[in-house]
Amino acid sequence: MTEVLRAERVLPKGEWTAADHIALDYEGRFLRRKRLTTAGGLSFLADLAEVTNLTGGEAFVLSDGRLVEVRCGLEPVLSVTGDLTRLAWHIGNRHTPCQIEPLRLVIRADHVLEAMLRQLGAKVVPSVEPFQPEGGAYGMGRTMGHSHGPGHSHGPGHFHVHT
Repeated sequence: MTEVLRAERVLPKGEWTAADHIALDYEGRFLRRKRLTTAGGLSFLADLAEVTNLTGGEAFVLSDGRLVEVRCGLEPVLSVTGDLTRLAWHIGNRHTPCQIEPLRLVIRADHVLEAMLRQLGAKVVPSVEPFQPEGGAYGMGRTMGHSHGPGHSHGPGHFHVHT
């Protein structure tokens, strides 16, 4: 019986060379324990000590010493242009991960948010590309939920989508 290759460590972005890589989407880059397969067909078990947010450019260290580079995979997104300050406020108010660039905002494809943004006057263009949203202020590089403080309750029609 063959021993399963494991990755219990991740090297940060840096000066190292990997012979193989794995492309993971936004959800896939948030992991602790998961079986993965590289572009070259090598299977291994990511078995990290804690949940880890990978942003791309890191490397899994396999139990046999090989390195596997983490790349951001392609996924369906929406490219949003228009009054970016106003549109960013509305996206943020829904606690939606958002990639902020000088000339556009990028969010994961979502037909409800797409309709809302168009209604607000945004130009919205569907695309398939790597998604690297801005990190959360309080939670491991991700928007992990929030608290409005003691005594705050949500009224009707106020909801949050936590991803």
